[in-house]
Amino acid sequence: MNLYIPAAALGIVLVVKLPSLVRRWSSPVVRSVNAVIFLQAAAFFFSAPPTIAVVNEMTGVSNFSAVLVYCVLSAYACACRVLMENWREDVEVLPRTRRRVRRWIWGHGVVTVLLIGCFVWGEAPVERQRDFETYYANTPFMREMVLLCLFAVTAAAAAAAAACWKWARDIRRESHERKTPAGGLLRMGLTVLAVGFLTNVTYGTAKLAAVVAAWSGRDWEPLNRAAMSFACLGTLLVAVGFLIPIVGPWITSQVFGPLRTLRSLGPLRRTMCRVGGPRGRMRLPTAWYAGPGRRLTDRMTDIHDRMLELGAYCSEEVRADAYARAREGGRTEAESVAFGLAAMFRAAVDARALGIPADKEQGVAAVRALRAAEATYRDLLVGISRALPAWPSCRTGRLPERQIPRVRTGTPPDSRRTGPPAWRPPRLDRHVRP
Repeated sequence: MNLYIPAAALGIVLVVKLPSLVRRWSSPVVRSVNAVIFLQAAAFFFSAPPTIAVVNEMTGVSNFSAVLVYCVLSAYACACRVLMENWREDVEVLPRTRRRVRRWIWGHGVVTVLLIGCFVWGEAPVERQRDFETYYANTPFMREMVLLCLFAVTAAAAAAAAACWKWARDIRRESHERKTPAGGLLRMGLTVLAVGFLTNVTYGTAKLAAVVAAWSGRDWEPLNRAAMSFACLGTLLVAVGFLIPIVGPWITSQVFGPLRTLRSLGPLRRTMCRVGGPRGRMRLPTAWYAGPGRRLTDRMTDIHDRMLELGAYCSEEVRADAYARAREGGRTEAESVAFGLAAMFRAAVDARALGIPADKEQGVAAVRALRAAEATYRDLLVGISRALPAWPSCRTGRLPERQIPRVRTGTPPDSRRTGPPAWRPPRLDRHVRP
């Protein structure tokens, strides 16, 4: 697998997090997170065979890139440990957290010195770009260098996975009392991070198994190469886990939120589209490449335009009666207001479709009630749209008897007229309460 792909993915994450690093440089957690991302990206970059060849050629030392990658991995393991310590405690309140962080830094500093010492004392004359671990598994000092690095990386990844999993569990317990979108995104990101770190544990375990197999003369080089695929997968998961709490709120507010609102407005849009026959289509054009937010704005603008057209056909009596029945049925104030407006607009659409004359006085009072509700309640259009299915059209014959307005038939055609008879449409008496 091309190792530049996970390195580029982590680089993108680092660029996305760069503004928060600049703004909150004094935060140990922010510094630790960026250090983990940077060091893991550097490890993949320097582990790529083309980079290995360039580094060895520039330094003039065969396999110099091996010790360089191992030192970067040791620093990455230290950054993971430091990140877990900073996540676990508040460094401003608990000085012992700082002491633990310093101990981890000193400990991995010693590991780095030992890695360099093993490389200096050992002999690795043959350049190996892909199978360094198994090729030098029985070479003195090289063997110790490989084992020391793999143990450090595996232990750090396991500790990071356990900390992320524990934190995600704690957030899940707290979400039963107070559920917030930010908490859900953080829990999702921590879960993905835990899986990513566990995948890195698999990488270290596979590498160790290949090295141990080489001690007994068995060739497990395919497992050694497959371990790199686990490392790439784990890195991508770690990148996604860090991105979810950062990009998730923006995607939720700019993409998923408008899409959910668009879907909720479906019944209201279909009802308003019946106004005026072919002219009832939504008239505000929306470009095909427009995002969900723009589409939602155009949809709501069209719905408001239709409501203004129906203003003269709205009945304050219908709205007040539906509102009163909703309150009697145990609905909340906001739901009752939405139910009253839904019944009013359903009756207005039917009245216009049936050709009933408009009543401007009733319409003025109804529009005034609509404006007052818009100023008081958020997402009023969504509430009206969700209440519309409870008020079927009076032309379907599915309303309860109490909800069907009285209908009086038109005057029969004059039998003395010649030609085909012309029946007048039935008139809906909106002044008689159902």
